[in-house]
Amino acid sequence: MKFIADRLLLFGATGDLAKRMLLPSLCALDADDLIDPKLEIVGTARSDFDDQGFRNFAREALEKFLPPERRGSVATFLNRLSYQSLDATQIEGFEQLAAKVGTPERGLAIFLSTAPSLFEPTIRGLRHGGLAGETVRMCLEKPLGTDLASSRVINDAVGTAFPEDRIFRIDHYLGKETVQNLLALRFANIMFEPLWNAAHIDHVQITVAETVGLEGRVGFYDDAGALRDMVQNHMLQLLSLVAMEPPSSFDATAVRDEKVKVLRSLRLVDAGETVTGQYRAGAIAGQAVPGYDDELGKDSNTETFVAIKAHIDNWRWKGVPFYLRTGKRLPKRTTEIIVQFRQVPHSIFAGKGARTKPNRLVIGVQPDENITLSLMAKVPGLDRGGIRLREVPLDIAMANAFAGTQKRIAYERLLLDLIEGDQTLFVRRDEVEAQWDWIDAVRASWTDQGLEPKPYTAGSWGPSAAIALAERDGVTWHE
Repeated sequence: MKFIADRLLLFGATGDLAKRMLLPSLCALDADDLIDPKLEIVGTARSDFDDQGFRNFAREALEKFLPPERRGSVATFLNRLSYQSLDATQIEGFEQLAAKVGTPERGLAIFLSTAPSLFEPTIRGLRHGGLAGETVRMCLEKPLGTDLASSRVINDAVGTAFPEDRIFRIDHYLGKETVQNLLALRFANIMFEPLWNAAHIDHVQITVAETVGLEGRVGFYDDAGALRDMVQNHMLQLLSLVAMEPPSSFDATAVRDEKVKVLRSLRLVDAGETVTGQYRAGAIAGQAVPGYDDELGKDSNTETFVAIKAHIDNWRWKGVPFYLRTGKRLPKRTTEIIVQFRQVPHSIFAGKGARTKPNRLVIGVQPDENITLSLMAKVPGLDRGGIRLREVPLDIAMANAFAGTQKRIAYERLLLDLIEGDQTLFVRRDEVEAQWDWIDAVRASWTDQGLEPKPYTAGSWGPSAAIALAERDGVTWHE
């Protein structure tokens, strides 16, 4: 059911995500008059706040995480906020929560950012309190399970109260401007789509590199590891957007139908097509940092680095490897997609001593949002000693191309879409299950092979085996 919610209920409202992303995003939307003046925001968590205490908490978060020029009237925004303390395991508390939410004129949107163990009792409590009716939609923050089986348990629990058209599974990468621009690049420019296939593309690289270590996520990360924390959601979503067929229209059903086809076409990885690693003590930006075991305080076999050579077995991509790489304590923070085109079939300049290089498209997602296409051009001169060719980059830096346009937090778009009921940039259940199905097979192959993480020094690009994974195919990682 399509409606614009006039109540937003935030579970986990005093947590780190709310402090860093949700409250700043909502305040920025308020400052730009993008949310209805009638929208009321109710926060809930175990913290023992009253309304004013929560507003003070929110004010501190905004002062720390939202630039002054984006805050607008903070007092106006804070007046939207109220709070109800809740222990989600105690069903009686949901009656008080329902009273706090009141009766929306149009509908209620719920953002659930809690531990997965609380999903089931929370859904049960929402039903008990009358907060799961036809004018209520539910947004789920990851992690949505640790494998396919646990993911189904969560989805089944949510599905008892909410149909699929009112469930919004969030992946904040899909809210990033450059990720959405990937669709515009492919489907709004006639020059790319005819070349976007195995006949013209040699390989694709997707890198998600972090310089940070555990950063307070000790318990979660050691249970998850890099494969489940990054590859299962963010990286497979990026892969599906790169590889999907053109949807019939830009709407939730058409876009997600094409993404799930890609995910179901992923080939099971062979032995030798994955590399795992775990960082040891080293240096990042000239500062000494401890190893993973030192940060964790115990020995662990959890991987902090993964490299995978993936294959999509369909007509468009047969034979084109997709190299995926992610890790913690790498030299720089970056997320980028590299599309490497094939070499020209015959160089007419070879007899003149010129060497050609294949074209390369680099899509930077973070920290800088940009698109760079490398082309071959002739070096100016009289060419008496032969023709010289050189790569020339065509750069589209989003900040320059759209000067004056406000750079937004990814959650701004996603929260606005949740309030307005647009599911296009959210993940459907069959997508999640297709992702987990492939990830579970990767983990099973690690067990069969007895694969253990190889050590790498913090500040490096991971184990040397990851370099070899690409180089044995004549491919060099883009760094």
